[in-house]
Order: sequence, then C-alpha cells, then structure tokens
Amino acid sequence: MVESSQNKNITLYTYSEIEEVGGYIGNFEVKIRIKARSVDMTKCTGCGACYQKCPTKVDSEFDLGMGKRKAIYIPFPQAVPNKPVIDREHCLFFTKGRCKLCEKVCPAGAIAYDQEDEFVTVKVGAIIMATGFDLIDTNIYGEYGGGRYKDVISGLQLERLISPSGPTGGHILRPSDQKEPKHVVFIQCVGSRDEEKGMVYCSNVCCMYTAKQAILLKEHIPDVEITVFYIDIRSGGKNYEQFVNQAIERYGVVYLRGRVSKIFEREGKLIVRGADTLSGTQVEVDADLVVLASAIVPRNDAKELAKKVGLPYDEFGFYNELHPKLAPVETVSAGIYLAGACRSPRDIPDSVASASGAAAKVMSLFSNEELSIEPLVSSIDTTTCIQCKMCQEVCPYNAIVQEEVTMRDGSKKKQMRVIESLCQGCGNCVATCRSSSVMLKGITDEQVFAELEAFSF
Repeated sequence: MVESSQNKNITLYTYSEIEEVGGYIGNFEVKIRIKARSVDMTKCTGCGACYQKCPTKVDSEFDLGMGKRKAIYIPFPQAVPNKPVIDREHCLFFTKGRCKLCEKVCPAGAIAYDQEDEFVTVKVGAIIMATGFDLIDTNIYGEYGGGRYKDVISGLQLERLISPSGPTGGHILRPSDQKEPKHVVFIQCVGSRDEEKGMVYCSNVCCMYTAKQAILLKEHIPDVEITVFYIDIRSGGKNYEQFVNQAIERYGVVYLRGRVSKIFEREGKLIVRGADTLSGTQVEVDADLVVLASAIVPRNDAKELAKKVGLPYDEFGFYNELHPKLAPVETVSAGIYLAGACRSPRDIPDSVASASGAAAKVMSLFSNEELSIEPLVSSIDTTTCIQCKMCQEVCPYNAIVQEEVTMRDGSKKKQMRVIESLCQGCGNCVATCRSSSVMLKGITDEQVFAELEAFSF
C-alpha cells in the first residue's frame, strides 16, 4: 500500500465515493466525491496528537465493535495515508458545538471544521471492480442467540482478537468478561448453503479459516478444547486437505458432522445443541466462546455501484462475469473488469489470480494503438430512422446514443449512433426498431435473403 501511494503513476482517492460513470472503453469519465475529512491533508503530518487527546470514544468499525476508537481517528493501523479523519456524527464540535480540543493540540494547524466535499472528474481507459465483501448479519439467526450473547462472535471478530494490533493486543479474551476461553465451539455454514435464508451458495473460505483459527487458538492457549460443527469439509486447494488433517491429528481439534439447532445459556455457560449425524445422536457442548463462520455476501452498496457503472449482477448481488470459464475477469461492458470477491466468495490465492488476470487484460488493452472488436455489431440507417429511441431504451449495454451532427449545408440534426466498442451484438435493437432502420452487420435482411435464395437452388 505504501508503494502504491508513492508511485508517480498512481493517484489514490481515499475516503471517496463514485458518483457517476460515463463513457465507454478507452474513454470512461468517472465523477468522484472526495468526502470532507475536516483535516487538511496538505498540512497534516500524521503525528497523532489529535486522536490521542480526543475525549470521545465510540465502537471501532475495524474491530467490529469489540474495540474503541476516537471521534478523530485513523481507520486502521496500516492505513494509507496515515492521516486522520473526523467522524462528524460523534465529534462534540459537530454534535454540540463545543470541545475543539484536536484543533488546540494540532501543531500543524491541520484541523479544518469548515471543509466540504469536493468533486473531481477523471478520464480513464479501463475500470477494475474490486469492491470486496461483507459478512451476513448473524443477528437474523435467533437460534444462535440473535445478537443477545456477547460470547457468540463471527470468524472475523476472532481474527481481530488474534491480531497483535487488535482490541486485546493479540490475547484471546472473551468479550463478556475478558477471560481466556477454555472451550471454543466453531459453527460452520452460518448463512451459507442455507435454502431457508435464500443463501444457497458456499462461501468457499470458511472451512480453511476455521482450521487456521483453531490451530492459532491451540498455539495461544494450549489447553483449550475446540469443537467444530460442520456439514462437510471443503478443502479444495493445494495442501488444504493436509492442513485440515493437521488441525485434527496434531492439534486435537474435534470435528462433529452435523448442524447446530440452538445456542442457549445455562448456569452462566453457553450450551451448543446439535446433531452428530455420523453417530445419529443429539449432543450438547458447553462453550466459553462460540465462533460463527458467517456467510460472505456482497458489499452493502454493491448493487447501487453496479447500476452506476452499468454491470449486471446475480440474485445475491455478486457481479456477473462475461463467461465463467473463457472470460472470468471480463464483463459485458467492454473495458470493465472484475477482481476479488465482488464476483463470488474466494480466498486469497483466487483473489490474487483474478487481480493479476484483470491487470493483464488492462495492459493488453493499453498495449495496442487500435482497439479490436467483434464484427457483429449494430448499425443504424439514419436516413430512415424516426428517432423513436426505442433501440436506446432496450440496449442493455448503453451502446446507443443520440448526438447532434452538422450537415453539409451547415444545419444541425439529431441522429442515433451506435458506439461499436460497447455493442455486443445481442440484437435487441434490431427486434425493437419500428422502422427497420437497425441491422446487425453481417446479418442484414439482404444477406439473409441471399443465403436463403442460394440454399433453395
């Protein structure tokens, strides 16, 4: 991240959002909202005096509510740039009109309460979508406590507890009483492969990170007992199966095949009730800490961003690739590529591979002086077109536009035009045109009739 920020050919827009995306391959125009930080980035030195003295503490989003941050803060320890932002929803100056302590202690005079959002428009030749993922809200599972039990956490929350930069400094402590757990239960497929909740897909990474976290728990707390409830283990990767076997055989992690029906409290302990389908018996396991392998879902604003960019998505909100095998990082919109979990849940090696593929596609695109496209594209006969715009309405690729042209006599006239680099030759416009002014190149009426006449002889 630091190398990216220091590269002269890379411009980073942090704390920013996409407002609009227009244009087409090689000629995109992207409007970006740079949100007000209330901190002058040109003056700030990142010394940290402001957030050390800030009196307001709120739940940290990066620590998923298990730690605290200040109202002026850096999102996470390795953030680039390493400069703070003021949370206006919790800052005492913005909520009550008092405090200003960060302004008083800032040696560089970088605090700018009156800062406003800025808008910039950049022209780019290609776009890579790498929007990441969210985790399903496990509070919808009432049988698992529905958010009532502090010691029922997600796998990502445990990841923060294990991290040296986490809220407990790498010490694995229960959220309820800050004590080391002696028995930890992992529950797999919470939200994944669940037809009742409409989440029929596998989240792909849960089996492996559960095994990893179980091993790390054993290394941190050697006498901890670990039980994993699973449906089946999906470890399809290089040395993945051996890794899971290592957790079972070397570290003594107990795997029980079966679903958990309920989590409840009894005498100050969490009781995990489930079925062991291999033995055909019901089991109850005492737990100090329960870790849910929550389903991976698209970012909460993924659909809105897809609409701005013009990308199709599936029923879950993951972006659709052009072809699952032959074009896994390309999209129906030429010049827009996919990387990482925005397409589907994937682990780090798969994310790296898709990112490398997307980068290679962009480099291949930029290495040519001229753009090569498929010959099967639409064309419009402007002499017969009645400007009804029906073709524009039905085009799924936004490949048809109305433009004003200057005629030979100097007069101006509006006419429809096909942007050939965007057209995918689907034929919707041909079928919709009322005046039969739209044809696919290579499949015009004359050519079709000529083929039929030739065949009849």
